[in-house]
Amino acid sequence: MPHPNNLPILLLAEDDEDDFILARDALHEAKFECQLFRVKNGEELLEYLYQKGPFENPRQSPLPDLILLDLNMPKKDGREALEEIKSQARLRRIPVIILTTSQNQEDVWRCYELNANAFIRKPARFDQIVKVMKSIRGFWFETAQLPSLYS
Repeated sequence: MPHPNNLPILLLAEDDEDDFILARDALHEAKFECQLFRVKNGEELLEYLYQKGPFENPRQSPLPDLILLDLNMPKKDGREALEEIKSQARLRRIPVIILTTSQNQEDVWRCYELNANAFIRKPARFDQIVKVMKSIRGFWFETAQLPSLYS
């Protein structure tokens, strides 16, 4: 069943306020129309996905069609959160794109071992972030068929 307003739901797990603002502005510049929700650490991400605590209302915290996940976050980092997401039958079908500044090749290998759907290094320049957001929109919402959009 499509979302009520037909806009995809994007969940951004990002602890850094400046990086969140850049991503939000890049989505807008890329004309990526979506409902954008944010969590600030891995624990909040899992609470959101399990719809617990402050995220228990599904109208205010709907399950996302796609997760953009930073790796280096407090409380529970992105690697730990990814492992839990992909181990849960209810959550594993949600595509998770790692969006990180990590230059560590072991992070790339580990994230794919944990079934990340893509690994993208955050570009330094705004125009490159916009290009990334256009690519995500083009592939995940115009080319690929997401199970959450049709469940």
